[in-house]
Amino acid sequence: MELKEYQLNGIKTVENYLNILKSEYDDLQELKEVKPKIASKINFTSEAWDKLELEKYNNKKNGLGEDVPNICLKVPTGGGKTLLATYSIDLINTHYLRKQTGFVLWIVPSSQIYNQTLEALKDRNHPYRQKLDISSGGRTLIIEKKDRFTPQDVNENLVVMVLMLQSSNRKTKEALKMFQDSGGYVEFFPPEDNMIEHQQLMEAYPNVDVFEEIHSLFPTRQVKTSLGNVLRVLKPIVIIDEGHKAYTASAQKTILDFNPKVIVELSATPKKESNILVNVSGLDLDREEMIKLDLNIINKSSGDWKDTVLATVEKRKQLEIQANDYRKVTGKYIRPISLIQVERTGKNQQDGNHIHSEDVKEFLIKQCNISPDEIAIKSSDKDDIEGIDLLSEDSSIRFIITKQALQEGWDCPFAYTLTILSKSSSETGLTQLVGRILRQPYAKKTGIQELDESYVYCYQQESSKILESIRGGLKLEGMGDLTNRVTGLSENEDDNSDEVKQKVKIRDKYKHLQGKIFLPRFLYEQENQGWRPISYEIDILSRIDWNEINLVSIKDLTLSASERSRDEVFRVGITDGNDLINRYDYHEEVNIDNEIDISLMTRQITDIVPNMWIAYDICSKVVELLTSSYESHILNANLSYIIEELKKLLEQEKNRLAQIIFYKLIDSKRIQFILEERKASIPNLEYKVGKNEKRLLRSNNEPIEKSLVEPVVESDFNPLEKSFAICLDTHEKLLWWYRNIERVDYSIQGWRKQKIYPDFIFSDIKPKEENDFSTVYVMETKGKHLMGNDDTTYKENIFKLCNELGKKTSWNALGLEFEDKEFIFQLVSQEEWKKSLLSLLE
Repeated sequence: MELKEYQLNGIKTVENYLNILKSEYDDLQELKEVKPKIASKINFTSEAWDKLELEKYNNKKNGLGEDVPNICLKVPTGGGKTLLATYSIDLINTHYLRKQTGFVLWIVPSSQIYNQTLEALKDRNHPYRQKLDISSGGRTLIIEKKDRFTPQDVNENLVVMVLMLQSSNRKTKEALKMFQDSGGYVEFFPPEDNMIEHQQLMEAYPNVDVFEEIHSLFPTRQVKTSLGNVLRVLKPIVIIDEGHKAYTASAQKTILDFNPKVIVELSATPKKESNILVNVSGLDLDREEMIKLDLNIINKSSGDWKDTVLATVEKRKQLEIQANDYRKVTGKYIRPISLIQVERTGKNQQDGNHIHSEDVKEFLIKQCNISPDEIAIKSSDKDDIEGIDLLSEDSSIRFIITKQALQEGWDCPFAYTLTILSKSSSETGLTQLVGRILRQPYAKKTGIQELDESYVYCYQQESSKILESIRGGLKLEGMGDLTNRVTGLSENEDDNSDEVKQKVKIRDKYKHLQGKIFLPRFLYEQENQGWRPISYEIDILSRIDWNEINLVSIKDLTLSASERSRDEVFRVGITDGNDLINRYDYHEEVNIDNEIDISLMTRQITDIVPNMWIAYDICSKVVELLTSSYESHILNANLSYIIEELKKLLEQEKNRLAQIIFYKLIDSKRIQFILEERKASIPNLEYKVGKNEKRLLRSNNEPIEKSLVEPVVESDFNPLEKSFAICLDTHEKLLWWYRNIERVDYSIQGWRKQKIYPDFIFSDIKPKEENDFSTVYVMETKGKHLMGNDDTTYKENIFKLCNELGKKTSWNALGLEFEDKEFIFQLVSQEEWKKSLLSLLE
């Protein structure tokens, strides 16, 4: 295997250090013979380090009190730190210990890395194993903790034991087995009845575990025949993978208690206590063509996450076409893989509010025509890629959906695109996952620009947060040297809290109102079957005549093969001057296909137009309208944009036609705004809040008093809603108020699919009856930036209609025993809410 220049330099650095270390050690041994007192004050490991003129050395002593040479190889993810470790073992044996055989303890932090390391070291054709075999003269034994071995094995072979850090920490039950007496290692210890040799062994290794028999006639102390004691006696070379994870006090004590001769840390992000001997940078990897830079970040402006996924699908498809062409020329196989980070993956968490792994999988299958065999979900409770060699031609995986389950050590250079769908946690997702798409297949550039770069698709993110996430991601991968150049424009993955929950209940002083507060909504009259809540699909959507939609405005789209200003795009890459390229305007790569995929377009709009045949006809008309102005390759280059704009237009037209249908049904009395007994009552008490969650307080820090239920937690309110609630609670004419819970409590179904869940419901005090109310107010609050947008305008129109119909309706229309009360629906802005509220409650 041909080594990279930085790897050769790193090996030379380690060799130079070990030669100096050996010289200092030999000098110390000579001094001990003539001047032992002076020698006892000399730390040869520190003396050797000082001669390298590096930063201050952090000394470590093993369980015998000996100074232990300890170095760190800082190598970015994907830079080959494991390979450098195998070379370091050879160098330590050759230049410092002057032997070929012995014992190496290879410590790893996780099962993922454990399995990868063990598999590679056992494979005689793998470069790691080949280097160890060269070092040992072909006498290498790779073992696990459960395997038995003998002193002869160690004397005649280079024995490498791979061990998980957690299983060697004596605080765990599993680890304690390492230190229990075992018949499997008796050959390493004196015979049971030879107390003299046992005493000599204890004097030579004071930290071994022993049996003590102090109550017998002849008290004895005997060394345990445990694996832990074997390691202490062998004084191994210790390799610590992901060394930064081994700096807890317990981890350090455990490792040093094995009496290592030398410690070599491997880390992309070492701790400040680490003695960094080899420091490989991100620039080093880029110069050797080992990483996919430039990193292209596309921040999608669309409000629909599906558009972001669609852009990913298109990019991956283009990359595979390029990869197939590359294979025809070189014979090298590349199957580009897309990583998609979602908000939820757990069972029973598909709530419609968060983007779930199953939502994305369904979209890929049904609307992007992706085979289920090409999609894998990787989560804490589902692992579709376990045991699969993703680099094999036998694997069909092209999409991996995850949340946070791709641990350190997960390595697949075929990963080219990363899609971040989570709005709330995308910064974390991008930071943790960006390194997963940086490794270049075969650690060499292909010469094809698209295959030598990587791609990140973000769903509606702030530019500054994206850049900070990229910086954080590069630091996590050990490429912090690149972060100052990022310019341009923050394992149970579902994290279910163990906190005790408290049931929300109606306040005692409002118990007399329980079951008596219910609100009007739109009901549909079935022939001879009475009234029922409106079904959007049955009563509205099914009546839409799609032949009445107007597609003419689609001709007004301005398309370009090279420029799009709606989506923000950044490039993180290194120029000749080692600076990163600044922000540039959106550039959409030209689609290689000239044929426009109408079937693909059709699948993208079926969530709006349910009938596949009608949807196909609409897409055909759109293509016909646009081809009168643009050539096919221009349409293909802008296909994602065209679909995005078409969906917006269809949504507008659908809502326009739905509104007409809704008003016709009202005019014909098939839809009425009336009360339905017990079906729209508040509050809904079937929810709980954390017992320790911060409670909402008044401005003077006094408890909330007029909320219909208790407790009320502050986290349920944004700043505007919090101010509104506190103002309600302190108003003298208010009887009660209630924070309406979305998807749980009171809702209004209008002519659009999404129901309206108002933010607050409250009532005034009925004149002369302080425990009753006369008017119920239903109110929605909106921030200033949301006023005037389509959704806000729709809600205003619905509320206006509710008020108009309410004045014409007898609330006893369904024969309910309900006193005449007034209902007022209102939407208020951030600027006007206080004025509106005070005028209502005058």
